[in-house]
Amino acid sequence: MSILIISGTMRPGSNSLKVSRQLELEYRAAGVSSELLSLEALPAEAFVPGVYASKPAAVVRMQEQVLAACGLHVVTPEYNGSFPGVLKHFIDLLKFPESFEGKPVAFTGVAAGLFGALRSVEQLQMIFAYRNAYLYPLRVFIPQVHAKLNEAGQITDGEIAKRLGEQARGFDAFIRSLGK
Repeated sequence: MSILIISGTMRPGSNSLKVSRQLELEYRAAGVSSELLSLEALPAEAFVPGVYASKPAAVVRMQEQVLAACGLHVVTPEYNGSFPGVLKHFIDLLKFPESFEGKPVAFTGVAAGLFGALRSVEQLQMIFAYRNAYLYPLRVFIPQVHAKLNEAGQITDGEIAKRLGEQARGFDAFIRSLGK
């Protein structure tokens, strides 16, 4: 059983990627196998007009990671009141309907503002629900994320770190309860 953590932006060195790495540590501490997929790895070929008809090998590998995962943990920033367009593009590139059909999905939002990407997560939940995913109800929102990470990218806020650990353990239990 492996959970795929998706860092939902292609911005280099993003806070989403840093939080995704923290989640990897939380899953490891809980004895749960996880893997990180950063949208930084999307190749330039993923953005050419014909990509929907003929997917580049790197996109196919990412698609296979999504299909093989027992659950998805999406870490999304908030950009302009929503989630990044590249995350929607990535979702649109994946196989329909099998990529999300019956797939457990958890959400963590990060933002520079006070709401911790609440809007981004809620908008993503609508998309994943439309695609018949099983939404894990415990969401974690990290407001003013830049003030909650040290230079090494580690969470310095004890309450946020506690919530991420609870989310990781709870999501694992949720996946198991679904028989995945």
